[in-house]
Amino acid sequence: MEVSKLAVERAITTMWDHYSEPLSLDEIADTAVLSKFYFSRVFRNVTGTSPGRFLTAIRLYSAKNLLLETSLSVTDIAYQVGYNSLGTFTTRFTRSVGASPTRFRSLSQSGLPPLPRFDRGTGRGTGTVHGTVVLPPSSTPLRVYVGAFGSPIVEGMPVSCDILECTAEACRVLEYRLSAVPVGEWYVRAAAVAVRWADVDPRPWARHPLLLGAGKPVVMRADHDVELRIPMRTVDRTDLPILLALPELDNRLLPEPTRAPLRTPQLASL
Repeated sequence: MEVSKLAVERAITTMWDHYSEPLSLDEIADTAVLSKFYFSRVFRNVTGTSPGRFLTAIRLYSAKNLLLETSLSVTDIAYQVGYNSLGTFTTRFTRSVGASPTRFRSLSQSGLPPLPRFDRGTGRGTGTVHGTVVLPPSSTPLRVYVGAFGSPIVEGMPVSCDILECTAEACRVLEYRLSAVPVGEWYVRAAAVAVRWADVDPRPWARHPLLLGAGKPVVMRADHDVELRIPMRTVDRTDLPILLALPELDNRLLPEPTRAPLRTPQLASL
């Protein structure tokens, strides 16, 4: 493994361990044993974003888990993940996750409403991204979300989205199509979640993507059709947390279990 990636992984571990504290760039760079200017460049090369944005993603992702796992108030959670202002926390959480903290907590019982597939064709000033997602061998049925986002962080609603079902073991290459992608630079990201009851942890906060994938940034021009291959892989320490309300709330359409699931403590927050 490259020395630079090891350094970034050390810094990310520090972020996860101390995200509730007011970490400075100097402090984070010190854990990587690099100057802050060189560290910032290396960090962006490895993760696709800045240390500050990665830390913000960790804080909001941790807030998602606390909303589902505990009965703490939204105010308490805001302070616990490093925010000094409830208003700032609520605004950033809502923009990144796609639902307010309170709404996100209530959705844990009913599941995330279906994302639109954007089957609208191309429009004026838009283009199309299409291609394949390539999954590693697995016998686990999967649902694969592919979306175009304005930044490397999977947050907010994608400007275009496709949802793919992989139900058979031989289903390792799937075709996707993102229509009506506006002119500009976009980041195509994919996440695969389990859809079979036996493969899904019944606790919403314990659900994580099984596979992630990222294509090269796409510069879209009007009426263009861009082909992009997205290899999927297991989650890596340097992957940005997914802030969109997935996969924690992706429990819709799961078949009922044939036997009673293991009893889990009732959450006071649900």
